[in-house]
Amino acid sequence: MTESSAPVQTSASAPAATRRWYVVNTQATREHVAAAHLQRQGYQVFLPSTWRTVRHARKVRTVKASYFPGYLFVGLDLEVDRWRPIESTVGVLRIIKGADRPLAAPAGLVEALLEGTGPDGVLNLADPVTRPGQSVRITRGPFADQLAIVERSSGEDRVRVLLSVLGQQAPVEIVRHDLAVA
Repeated sequence: MTESSAPVQTSASAPAATRRWYVVNTQATREHVAAAHLQRQGYQVFLPSTWRTVRHARKVRTVKASYFPGYLFVGLDLEVDRWRPIESTVGVLRIIKGADRPLAAPAGLVEALLEGTGPDGVLNLADPVTRPGQSVRITRGPFADQLAIVERSSGEDRVRVLLSVLGQQAPVEIVRHDLAVA
């Protein structure tokens, strides 16, 4: 998902004030395919992603996955850009519409998501302000999806949390961006 995470400029020369973001529903697990095909057609595409921990066959892997599974955003000016070809694009099910016309995402929503996206294309909205006693969820690594309590900050990018293991509290050092407020 290297090229589909950042917005791509379109050939349409519409003013930025009339261009809005629209939500596109994609086929299951085909967000990247749909984004690549839409970009090839010249559409401005934003596919937010996040890191997810996947457990399979006693192995734990961290993979880049869609932040909103089954959805992506397309920047359009409905007065200039043709939006109907989007619905016949490989990987796309439909563009979200109301009264047979695409519905724009709330103003500022996608822009806020774009600001929260790092250079690697990963959306990082879960960077919590950690304070002692706060309940957090571990999002990545061998303790993924476990709840913990913040004990203290231990450095600029690490946090010491208390993880409940076998009925006892075990202190564990976790990278700050691997935590989300529970």
